[in-house]
Formats: sequence, structure tokens, C-alpha cells
Amino acid sequence: MARPKLLWQSKTVLLLVFPFVGADIVLETRWWATQMPVVAVWTLSLSILLGLVAFKVRSATAGAALAGAAITASLMFGTVSFPYMPWRTGLVPMLVLLVMTSLATRAGRKRKEGLGTAESKRGRAASQVAANLGVAALVSNQFVQSWMIEQGLVHGRFAPTPVFILGMAALAEAAADTVSSELGQVLSGHPRMITTFRKAEPGTDGAISVGGTIAGIAAAGIVAAAGAWALNGGWPMLAMSWGAGVFGLFFDSLLGATLERHGWINNDAVNFLSTASAAGFALGFLAVMANR
Repeated sequence: MARPKLLWQSKTVLLLVFPFVGADIVLETRWWATQMPVVAVWTLSLSILLGLVAFKVRSATAGAALAGAAITASLMFGTVSFPYMPWRTGLVPMLVLLVMTSLATRAGRKRKEGLGTAESKRGRAASQVAANLGVAALVSNQFVQSWMIEQGLVHGRFAPTPVFILGMAALAEAAADTVSSELGQVLSGHPRMITTFRKAEPGTDGAISVGGTIAGIAAAGIVAAAGAWALNGGWPMLAMSWGAGVFGLFFDSLLGATLERHGWINNDAVNFLSTASAAGFALGFLAVMANR
């Protein structure tokens, strides 16, 4: 739970993400409805269905389910390719992420309840969804894609979908962070602080464990592989988004051990900045490769 005095940070994350995502969905729906209605129909239908499933299995509150559906729709619109197939869009990595994080959250629930670190039985809140998935939507829209092309960051070597590498990196980090945190409490004993390597209590901000870290790295790889397959991104997309996701995972722990432990930022801010760092890492790698 966010500290009461830092709730403004969670609200800020919501305001950064959803006005933009909402506008993107409206514009994209209007355009596709006139140009190729099947895209609009499949995108909205499947996004809403995914949100309803998340709510039904109590992975998300009603507000969070709506937020997740909106982000999914934005990602699907941003990854349309031809011939059009809805399972060849950002829907696939989002679905894989939802399944993995839901299972990880439920694993060892009794132990987590005893430690006081269990997720609410109502599921994640809208601010948590925005913090974990918002960056992926923000960097995968048509405006960012156009900017990347104009800046020469889209190299033919990474075709056909290099512009989604940033979004995939953010999704990979979100999966890695959640899975490592949830399974680390089950697979390992006392974690250690990433800054001092001293033992800490499970659930301590900035504490990492071998089991949790391995699980998180694996989760990032699975989401990256799902996205690379769905978008025909091949090994370049898999490698870059996976590596960037792992970078973001450790950056998340570093923020937790420093700024969050001092009470300067809350968990939603940590998650938002960590997914942004993963996207930034991928962008930096693309820039280096484009200048070779």
C-alpha cells in the first residue's frame, strides 16, 4: 500500500498515463472503424474480455480491470500488422504477463499472509496497473513510432517491428518485477539488500533473493519471447527486450533500497520509473546500433 502522504504520486502516474491512453484509443478506434473495421472490433472486444477475466479471477479491481483493458487496446492498436491477425499484436505478451503474474501472486499465499506481504484479495488497483503497464502503452503509440523513424532509430536489421521493442522492454520488466517479488518470498528464505548484501526481512524494499531473481529473469524472458513471436520480431527483439527488462528489474530494487526506503517515493512511482528505465535502456541500445 502506498503511504498516505505519497498517494499524490500514484495519482500523478494515473494522470500521466490514462488521458494519453484514452485519447489514443478514441483516435485509433475512429480511424480503424472507417478504414478497416475488423481491427477496431477485435481490439476492443478482446481488450474488454481480458479486463473482465482479470476482474473475474480477482487479479484486479473493477477500476484496474478497466485500466488494463484500455492499455491492452492501446498496445494492440500500436502493433497492427498485415495481414491482420489479433494474435499477432501486443495482446499476446499482455496475456502471458497477466497469467504469470496472477499465478505468482497466488503462490504461497498463506506464507505471504503470515508475513503481511500478500496482495489484496480484491486484486491490484488502477494505479498499480498504470505504474506497471502504462509506460509500455506510452512508448508504443503511433506518435512515438513516427518519432523513432524520423530519428533514424529504426534499423532494417530489427524489422519488421523494432518500434515495439521499447514497449516489450517495459512489459518484460513489469513481469520480472512482479514475479521476482511474489515468488522470492516463496522460493527463498531471507533476502539480501541489493546495496549492502545484508540479510533483510521478506518484503523489505530493495531486498533481493536468488530464487526470486532467477524467477524474475525467467519471467522477463518468457514475456519477451511471447512478444517476439507475436510480432515476428525474431531474436533481436527477444534479446533486447529481455536484456532491458532484466536491467529494469535491478534498477527497481535499487530504487526500492534507496528512495523508497527513505520515504521519498512510493511503490507506484518505483514501478513506473523502473519500466521507464527498461524502455530507456532499449532505446539507448537502438540508438547505438543505428549509429554504427
